[in-house]
Amino acid sequence: MAKSVVLDANALLMPFQFKVNLDRELKRLLGDVPVLVPSSVLGELGNALDKNSKAALALARKYSIAETELSGDDAVMDVARRHESAVVTNDRELIRRLRGERIPVIRLRGERYLVADEF
Repeated sequence: MAKSVVLDANALLMPFQFKVNLDRELKRLLGDVPVLVPSSVLGELGNALDKNSKAALALARKYSIAETELSGDDAVMDVARRHESAVVTNDRELIRRLRGERIPVIRLRGERYLVADEF
């Protein structure tokens, strides 16, 4: 079982694109585990101009920020490795890389709920 969960930018947009309650879904899947957001994800969301990205940035700030010098998918993978975390994402390339390193993946299914790889 993962000790924590990492959210990428894609995951932070889910509640605003698909009306998914991230907190409820994560609690259902994992119980009470720390939720981490790589520091570079804040910059990624902050640079976007659309309202969903601004809302996702506000949501990200309610979770623990994990400092990383890396950016993009590399940052997500770095934080997941260091904290022995699962990762919430729907990014296909990132999912492929995570599975290649045996890092648990949680993704959106049916635009309504989250599902986890077997951990």
